[in-house]
Amino acid sequence: MAAAAECDVIMAAPEPAPESEEETRREAESFKEQGNAYYAKKDYNEAYNYYTKAIDTCPNNASYYGNRAATLMMLGRFREALGDAQQSVRLDDSFVRGHLREGKCHLSLGNAMAASRCFQRVLELDHKNTQAQQELKNASTVLEYEKIAEVDFEKRDFRKVVFCMDRALEFAPACHRFKILKAECLALLGRYPEAQSVASDILRMDSTNADALYVRGLCLYYEDCIEKAVQFFVQALRMAPDHEKACLACRNAKALKAKKEDGNKAFKEGNYKLAYELYTEALGIDPNNIKTNAKLYCNRGTVNSKLRKLEEAIDDCTNAVKLDDTYIKAYLRRAQHKQLLKNAQVELKKSKRKDYYKILGVDKNASEDEIKKAYRKRALMHHPDRHSGASAEVQKEEEKKFKEVGEAFTILSDPKKKARYDSGQDLEEDGLNMGDFDANNIFKAFFGGPGGFSFEASGPGNFFFQFG
Repeated sequence: MAAAAECDVIMAAPEPAPESEEETRREAESFKEQGNAYYAKKDYNEAYNYYTKAIDTCPNNASYYGNRAATLMMLGRFREALGDAQQSVRLDDSFVRGHLREGKCHLSLGNAMAASRCFQRVLELDHKNTQAQQELKNASTVLEYEKIAEVDFEKRDFRKVVFCMDRALEFAPACHRFKILKAECLALLGRYPEAQSVASDILRMDSTNADALYVRGLCLYYEDCIEKAVQFFVQALRMAPDHEKACLACRNAKALKAKKEDGNKAFKEGNYKLAYELYTEALGIDPNNIKTNAKLYCNRGTVNSKLRKLEEAIDDCTNAVKLDDTYIKAYLRRAQHKQLLKNAQVELKKSKRKDYYKILGVDKNASEDEIKKAYRKRALMHHPDRHSGASAEVQKEEEKKFKEVGEAFTILSDPKKKARYDSGQDLEEDGLNMGDFDANNIFKAFFGGPGGFSFEASGPGNFFFQFG
């Protein structure tokens, strides 16, 4: 008995009595009221915290989820807000505000069809709800802009697509799909900084967004930064292996880079025909890549110049500046090709015209006296009267030569005409029509006019000259 008395009896501490459901409800309501107070002050982060406490305390209350959804919407966190709104109507399908908020979230995220169903449910519960009526119209407007944009994109009317997406984004500000389509069209319109800005905003929120990565790559690709563009396309394909646009753009970028490099190599090696073929093939890869194609046209123009196809070279440079009117090199090369063409045309004209120096038998540096002496000699040699006894064929040939000698003297004895002739210019632009030229007038003027000179024969084939 004594031993038993020495043992201490350890009593278990009594468990606290569980809170009643009423107390839990009051605590949750207290959190909600505090959340409402912060919401009214526009302190949405604190409001979110207290609504979360209310939900944690009483997770089966639809209004708590509805309030937190409203707060998340004000914070621009529409996807999280959508989850809360959907939970609120799962708990209470007659919760009008819950359906309205779910519809608003769907619409803000660009799902106008789902939004329409939510607003229609509100009207089933309250057919006079003006907010639901207006939001249903907004959802219909967004659907209409989507349809128009889809048709216009196929028509390649990218400006109209941008317009439609801007209007749609007024109702769906959190829709990445609309933003991406707008950014893609901006890139296709050459408005790269705007397109990059839109894509970068999305990537700041979601660095794994394959569409945004694709648009960033597309901007770089169209700015002729092909290697960097390929990196973004590859990254987009890692995020979404079935991304068709990124796949096509990546393939085009690699093909363009390869063809252009092969063309450059062929040009450096002097294989101009192959370079021409490679640049032409590169130009057929992607007509939308304006900057790269402008460079390809300019490069092909240089190749055409090397191949002596100067008109084609000028056309290529013209195509380059049509694509990119800021491309200075193309303007400069076109000017060079035009000068080369002009020089070639002058040389061609020179090659086809009469060589007056050769006709008179003098060189290009002959003096005025040397030209006169040469004319005297040749004119007397080919004068028709000297060959009056020759055959008709010889007479005709000598008459032709006599006329040419007169033409040559007329041009080379006049310093201005001589300078134009030497430079390859068209003498007929000066009003000198050689078809109406009379060599006898030049001959008479040179030898002193009528009666001042005559041919007399002293025997067959022998002539002497008599001056008056």
